[in-house]
Amino acid sequence: MLKKLQKKQISLIAGAGICAFFAGAMLSAPQIGESLSQLFILGSLPEKISEKSAANSPVLALSLQPPQDRENQLKELIKKSSPRDKNRARYLLASDLIDRREAASALELLEDLDKEYKVLAPYVLLKKAHAYDILKKGGQASDMRQAVIKRFPKHPATAKALYLIGAKDYQDRAIADFPSHPLTWEIIKGRLEENPEQPELKLILARHAFDQPGMTPILEQLLEQNLPDLKPEDWEAVATGLWRKNEFGKAATAYERAPQTPRNIYRFARGHQISNGRLKANDTYQKLIEEFPKAEETGMALMRLAEMQKNKKDALPYLDRIIANFPRQAGAALIKKSKILEAQKDEKGAREALKLLIEEHKTTKEAAEYRWEVALKKAKEKDYKAAWQWAEPLPLNNPDSILAPRAGFWVGKWATKLGEEQKAKEAYKYVIANFPYSYYAWRSASVLGLDVGNFNSVRQLSPEISPLRRSVPPTGTETFKELYLLGQDRDAWLQWETEFNNQIQPSVAEQFTEGLMRLTKGDYLAGISKVAKLEDRTKPEEVAEYQALSKRMAYWQARYPFPYFQLIRKWSRANKINPLLVVGLMRQESRFQRNIRSVANAAGLMQVLPSTAEWIAPKIGEDFRDFELTDPSDNIRLGTWYLNYTHNKYQGNSLLAIASYNAGPGNVNKWLKTIPREDPDEFVEAIPFNETKNYVRQVLGNYWNYLRLYNPQMSKLVAKYSEEHPKLPHQKDEKEKSKE
Repeated sequence: MLKKLQKKQISLIAGAGICAFFAGAMLSAPQIGESLSQLFILGSLPEKISEKSAANSPVLALSLQPPQDRENQLKELIKKSSPRDKNRARYLLASDLIDRREAASALELLEDLDKEYKVLAPYVLLKKAHAYDILKKGGQASDMRQAVIKRFPKHPATAKALYLIGAKDYQDRAIADFPSHPLTWEIIKGRLEENPEQPELKLILARHAFDQPGMTPILEQLLEQNLPDLKPEDWEAVATGLWRKNEFGKAATAYERAPQTPRNIYRFARGHQISNGRLKANDTYQKLIEEFPKAEETGMALMRLAEMQKNKKDALPYLDRIIANFPRQAGAALIKKSKILEAQKDEKGAREALKLLIEEHKTTKEAAEYRWEVALKKAKEKDYKAAWQWAEPLPLNNPDSILAPRAGFWVGKWATKLGEEQKAKEAYKYVIANFPYSYYAWRSASVLGLDVGNFNSVRQLSPEISPLRRSVPPTGTETFKELYLLGQDRDAWLQWETEFNNQIQPSVAEQFTEGLMRLTKGDYLAGISKVAKLEDRTKPEEVAEYQALSKRMAYWQARYPFPYFQLIRKWSRANKINPLLVVGLMRQESRFQRNIRSVANAAGLMQVLPSTAEWIAPKIGEDFRDFELTDPSDNIRLGTWYLNYTHNKYQGNSLLAIASYNAGPGNVNKWLKTIPREDPDEFVEAIPFNETKNYVRQVLGNYWNYLRLYNPQMSKLVAKYSEEHPKLPHQKDEKEKSKE
């Protein structure tokens, strides 16, 4: 039996991670279970990791460095550092050696480490097993995995040991004891491929992995089979998974059997509405209004009922109920009401609706949009005083609106036109202080003469970039946090998925941590989105939690991650382009998804067209056929060359170069002939393509955020103007320095 187990383990290790089901970013939003707080290491609980202790750890400072660059430093830290950091250094160096298949040296470092490094004890044993496998010592590898199972029966690492052993009875135990572990999902998928008629296994995936890639067919099968074993909570998971995949009609069918919460009832109705089941939708919206008259979803139901009315006059009673009872949605209702009344030639009623909007519901998104619309109209008429008056309240009333920093900046521009230079300076300083993350904060700083670069100088700057390092996640066990901080991303992900089971409604901390894990998996699009969507929370306690989180550098660096750092630095230097401008453009073009393709067939990180690559290749002495556009190095090389080319074409002007990167030089040349160039900010606003106009602002806004988040000098400069700007976690302020 032992020989069979050894042989099975080796074959599984060789194939581990190959399956697309596991290799995809299969992540679930989490909630820590109470039992997990006590499942860990025998003996005392591990020391908690604080932000301060993590920032002061010399080992954690190396975790994101290339292995070859940190080897000598880790060896030195093993000789002379604190016991905790000595353990970390041994583990990290051993992991690097195993990756290089230098197993014997790794085993020396791992000897007895499980007794000293308790927070990662089971993972130490798994590392030793891996090393023994490399050395073809299957018996000792098996012993290590068996030790994990025996010593840590409830630990997530045991699921990995069971998976790697691979025998059926061990797989059965993984399914029974660790249903939320990704490797268990891998086992289940393998069994379903052999025999699809195993609804009990599909049900496990529905309960624990409904939001993962490749799950839609399984959810659809459960929906069709209508299994009696599914509980209302299971149907909610099935419905949520289908809803997030935009299968709204099918999701509605599942929501009918889910717990009858306001959200589930609303989604049932909305799914039918989208799927042309208008009668069913109407009846269900009415049911929601009757049973949950004060729920937020009821206001949404009233708005949907208003939309469904064939005679727009019949929508007015629904809109009036929203205005009277649902302040968060009143703005949208007032705009809709004003348009209906205007169409009915009731100009007085339309004006009264808009007056009510900006006076009684001035904090709504719609009030901000209406104010800005009027302000722009007045500015176009050159009535700058009126434009100023309309725009000035917007940043105060709607500080969370995307229009707030724009309005504040243009108040400054219009004040200048009216000769109010001091007022203009106050407006620019206000934008930097309150909206330091905005493109308009960069423009305000530039207009004020701060050393932040401008349209004509950004390209040639070469700012210092702080070494990349991670912050402590706000939730999760100490084991998970340790793995994450050490850059042990695969094990951190496996640990995270097993710890948490709150996919449907994660807390702020959980959703943020899920976003972090998506980033470590290379799913930057989803990771950035999950972090960014935290600002949409509406419950007061969640808003407060988000606001506290948003003051941390970790939050902003998750929204503006810096992958491919080494390649960006290499090719930016080669092509004489500011690396932060490159990463800012890359974030906008692809969200760092290396394999992404556009409808126009632009490919890769910087969205290079095959025709453009073919044109560039001979100019750099290469054969086009040797390039792979989804290869990060090839793509960044070509993209930075082309960005340098567009800058040279427009005398180093980044506004025009970036516009050309998006719209092509032909369009930019045409605009240069038709749009006045005296004021670059007015030139941006006058670009006739909304996509390009927004693209310029987004790319340069990204550049500004990377500058303030990763350049220590700029971080300190912005902090002088804005309390909203977080400090880099490893920077010391003057008070801290004075204590030393």
